[in-house]
Amino acid sequence: MKQYIVFALVAAVFAAAVIAAGGIATGRVVNAHSGEPAAEAQGDTDAGRSLPDDWFLSQRLSGDAPSQATLQLASAQAGRLAQRALTMAPATVNARWSYVGPDVIGGRIVDLAIDPTASDTVYVAAASGGIWKTTDAGVTFQAAWPNGNGQAFGALAISPTGKLYAGAGEANPGGGSISFGGKGVYLSGDGGKTWKSLGLGTSERIARIAIDPTNEQRIFVAAAGPLFKSGGARGIYLTTDGGQSWNRVLQGANTTTGASDVQIDPANPKRIFAVLWDHLRVPDQRRYGGSGSGIYRSTDGGTTWTRLAGGLPAPAPDVGRIGLGQSPSTPNRLYAVYINAAGIFTGFYTSTDGGDAWTLLPKKTVLANSQSSYGWWFGRIWVDPASSTHVFVAGVPLMESTDGGQTWIARSGVHSDQHAMAWDPRHAGRVYLGNDGGFYRSNANGAGGWVLAQVQPFTQFYSVDVGEQHPSRIVGGAQDNFCNRSYTSSNPNQWNAYGSCGDGLGALINPANEAIVYSCSQYGDCTRSTDGGDSSASIGATTSVRRNWRTPLVFDPSNPDVMYYAGNIVNRSTNGGVSWTAISTDLTGNPPQKDAYPWGTVTTVAASKTAPNTILAGTDDGKVWYTRNGGGSWTQAIDPALPARWVTRIAIDPADWRIAYVTFSGFRNGESTPYVLRTGDGGVTWKDISGNLPQAPLNDVGLTDGGATVVVAGDLGIYLTKDAGVTWAPVGTGLPRVPVMDFRIHEPTRTIYAATFGRGMWKVQLPP
Repeated sequence: MKQYIVFALVAAVFAAAVIAAGGIATGRVVNAHSGEPAAEAQGDTDAGRSLPDDWFLSQRLSGDAPSQATLQLASAQAGRLAQRALTMAPATVNARWSYVGPDVIGGRIVDLAIDPTASDTVYVAAASGGIWKTTDAGVTFQAAWPNGNGQAFGALAISPTGKLYAGAGEANPGGGSISFGGKGVYLSGDGGKTWKSLGLGTSERIARIAIDPTNEQRIFVAAAGPLFKSGGARGIYLTTDGGQSWNRVLQGANTTTGASDVQIDPANPKRIFAVLWDHLRVPDQRRYGGSGSGIYRSTDGGTTWTRLAGGLPAPAPDVGRIGLGQSPSTPNRLYAVYINAAGIFTGFYTSTDGGDAWTLLPKKTVLANSQSSYGWWFGRIWVDPASSTHVFVAGVPLMESTDGGQTWIARSGVHSDQHAMAWDPRHAGRVYLGNDGGFYRSNANGAGGWVLAQVQPFTQFYSVDVGEQHPSRIVGGAQDNFCNRSYTSSNPNQWNAYGSCGDGLGALINPANEAIVYSCSQYGDCTRSTDGGDSSASIGATTSVRRNWRTPLVFDPSNPDVMYYAGNIVNRSTNGGVSWTAISTDLTGNPPQKDAYPWGTVTTVAASKTAPNTILAGTDDGKVWYTRNGGGSWTQAIDPALPARWVTRIAIDPADWRIAYVTFSGFRNGESTPYVLRTGDGGVTWKDISGNLPQAPLNDVGLTDGGATVVVAGDLGIYLTKDAGVTWAPVGTGLPRVPVMDFRIHEPTRTIYAATFGRGMWKVQLPP
């Protein structure tokens, strides 16, 4: 009884804190732009009608059964947070965030579900942008998940009576990019207005949900498990009571093997197919294959399982992600695509006897090339319900075969990187598609005629910058959606791509001349434009052996013609990026490269406004460096307070070069500790000032009020302190509970612009 009382007290304190922060989980549908309630949910007040535990709370109390000590610690932290928010900074807390766009860019859709009870109604799961609903066959979308809870999802499924199930956490693992986990499975019985938690909170990433068409109380879940550490709820789980209880019916061969797919035979619900995937990501390596990967089948409803062989690859360390497809019209016809641990296509197989025997089809270059070098990003096959030989395979392009995999064609007209596909049973030939660019509809059975949704406010932004003179001029780099600007030369209110980005990472506007803009694609491929982005050319040649996924490119705060760029070596330009000079040696120690993705790179650079020759730099392997002579010599900061974690950002006090702040992230280590440290002696010694910040990684740090106010952004929003970290206050209300990767403070208007990774750009004005 005592434990329940403690938990109730913790929940109450956290509720007060999160209400003050504008992030309470109400279970209401919210307006896609403002976060205002769109329709008040009706129903009970018990935990089953709205989300029973806010994601904020879940992150602090990780695991299904937190200890009493953990609860008491969280209670104390939450109490301080609530008191501070309510009494010390009410104006800051009550400032209102507003959405500033874009609607037209889109973002990654990882799954979709067609409502069997309402025509033209489809639900989509955005990778880190929540759940969305369209009632006009994909022309526009409205939010169907509360802003105040975590926005990362991996799976959707809907029952014959319209019960919608959602699996939190994206199962796609990313290469240089990132994806986020969640807290289990949820159910909505009213079209997304209210949600109920169904458990499996330690699964972290749900890859697929399958509902028995003859008994909707019987549901299978493919749980991928944590990406950055072993253990957790992994494998295939079954409920026979609609989610009240779960049993793991298929477990992987080791602690890094989870499930990436599960499918119920539509003609025989006792026959189940499952795909297991052995993979793990750590800061310096992506191991996306292992001996636990394979296809499994159960013929007794999930009680016993057999690993399928009969011509399929045997268990091996190099077996990576597997895509599986079953024909609805001919259930014994199966297809499988195999990828190795490095992401390279290894074979396409078919079976005509339900999986007993498999045939390796002739290797087709066009199909192999479709997986590029990151086939682990896909792992999906879809078979036309009306034809067992009409098959689509997810890849960079959408691959189509009309002869059972003998020949292939890459379909054009859609964005790259495919993830979800479904046929609408109400409309012959209508197909819906979800990919890294958003949601598409085809009325030509997937062969063409694709139409992109017009309203998709779930773009994943890495960066943001605004015009110093005209803050309506906004630029930002978006995951697999280019570098974007909020204007064109002819239309100041039209979002569009500029530069030559693939994945958009960095985006900058010269603060003294807004016609000069920069854009950076992945791994530091940057361009410069002198006409606002209408045309651009590559920046000058830089010196580095390795470059980070998000290579830093920054202005000197005193002179924007002076810029800094860093791979594993810091470069300096005095002519706005036209030419560059290396000003450091390798600052990373040249660590061994364990896979194709570079490790040992500079991740952030900052220069002093008051002492132009003072520069600080941080690396992905936790090193902090400083120079007092413009790069003539560098000194590594050696202080026990500095964690051995990825350095995300450095900010130097504009009034005093000796004061600086640095944020670190343990995200790729599977930890949620916030790290923000301060130096008062130019980088020699450091002090942790993270204080009572919520337990989530930090991605950015900046200063305002002449350096008196420190602002940080992380996976749980934006916070500030005016007393060097003694107390932190959440900034504003209404910002979705989504990671903020970057922010820009526009000093003339005291406005913070936030680049969220899944819900577009937002802004809030700080009180005087």
